[in-house]
Amino acid sequence: MAGKKKQTVPVPSEVDWGEIERVLKLMDKHGLEEFEYSNDALHVRLKKMPVHPAVARAEAAPAATAEIAAPARVTAAEADGEKLHVVKSPIVGTFYSAPKPGAPAFVQVGDRVGEGQVLCIIEAMKLMNEIESDLAGEIARVFVENGQPVEYGESLFAMRPAGPVPAA
Repeated sequence: MAGKKKQTVPVPSEVDWGEIERVLKLMDKHGLEEFEYSNDALHVRLKKMPVHPAVARAEAAPAATAEIAAPARVTAAEADGEKLHVVKSPIVGTFYSAPKPGAPAFVQVGDRVGEGQVLCIIEAMKLMNEIESDLAGEIARVFVENGQPVEYGESLFAMRPAGPVPAA
């Protein structure tokens, strides 16, 4: 590496961060690990970080012992033999359970929700991103506390689906 200079290129002001977030959601939806795009003015490369082996072991543990701090990165969970759907964070940011401080939470354990219903907000880069339910069902568990930072792919909610759990 001697003699090589690291070159830093400023991010163009015309980058549409909302579009970047949509690409991240698309990657998650289709199980893509890496995405790369370039044109004359822009080159973007998005790559997911590998799951640490300790986290993978925690995910395989029964739900009763899965109360450890490591985030669960799974699409479905087992609890008392019941299959639950897990809603994961599509972005890195700060989790908010309510639309504003002092307001009631969007959802609580036991609430029935419809597909597309807002479950929480994740603030990322000063943008408030509403996270919606991808299926109808009942909130069985909330994994995150209000104001807590969340990572991409971190479990937010476990739900009892109104119908079959969708394939990952």
